[in-house]
Amino acid sequence: MSNSRALSEAAIEDSERSLQNDIPKTTVWKDFLALIKIGIVNSNLITTFTGIWLALHFSGKGFFNNLDLVFYTLIGSSLIIAGSCSLNNYIDRDIDPLMERTKGRPTVTGKVNPAKVALLSFLLIGLGTAFLMFTTATAVVIGLIGVFSYVVLYTMWTKRRFVSNTIVGSISGAVPPLIGWAAVDGSLDPMAWVLFAIVFIWQPPHFYALAMRRVEEYRAAGVPMLPVVKGFKVTKRHIYFWVAALLPLPFLLPSLGLSFIILATILNIGWILTGIYARKFNDDIKWATLMFVYSLQYLTIMFVAMVIITLI
Repeated sequence: MSNSRALSEAAIEDSERSLQNDIPKTTVWKDFLALIKIGIVNSNLITTFTGIWLALHFSGKGFFNNLDLVFYTLIGSSLIIAGSCSLNNYIDRDIDPLMERTKGRPTVTGKVNPAKVALLSFLLIGLGTAFLMFTTATAVVIGLIGVFSYVVLYTMWTKRRFVSNTIVGSISGAVPPLIGWAAVDGSLDPMAWVLFAIVFIWQPPHFYALAMRRVEEYRAAGVPMLPVVKGFKVTKRHIYFWVAALLPLPFLLPSLGLSFIILATILNIGWILTGIYARKFNDDIKWATLMFVYSLQYLTIMFVAMVIITLI
């Protein structure tokens, strides 16, 4: 009996060591960056900065004369986004182990205490809100709307219940350029809403393509993404629809000039043509990968171009 018990305990210890070995070795800093989804924070910085830049440019205010405003806005928006992403990780820690791309998150591996993650999340959101208070009340309100839409409307309510979760989640993703503009001009010029519309409409085809690539993971986690519920054929049609919806938007930004309208139109048509070209592979995953990669380049080029064009 004693030998059997010893062998059993040894087997358990071997199993625990095996699980520990599966956990990637990371530093505290890397765990923190993973927790706040630094990639999302960085990408949103681009759209926030563009909102600030264009608002300063078209209101006749100098950029270098308002560096303090730029600083408060970028830091404040980054902190509330980081806090929201961290809170998303806290809430989703039960389904993240079921997905390959999320199973290494520190909230899954147990490298961080869930209660501390929740506390950190609210601290980041609170600190970010405090920074935005040095700008305008409108920027603060829009920032908090972004937090609410991402954490409550998307993560807690629609993500696990409705196939429309991606569209609901697109609200929060489109908020950063509005925050940037509102920090300079609380009245929100129509151009600010066009920036919001571009990012809002960009997100469904971007995330649908990602969902096609990760469809089995979402299915295992019970997340009703469009490819899981409706299949690839319907998802492709939706992607084309949303990309086509981007076509008229550059024409709503005449202040940026003809060169921008031409560039943006080429980008929009190029996205559609990429989908048509990728059909030759007869591989849905390859098709989705090309569309996903294009979407990443699209948003960066579009918003960086807005800044560059105002400098020419």
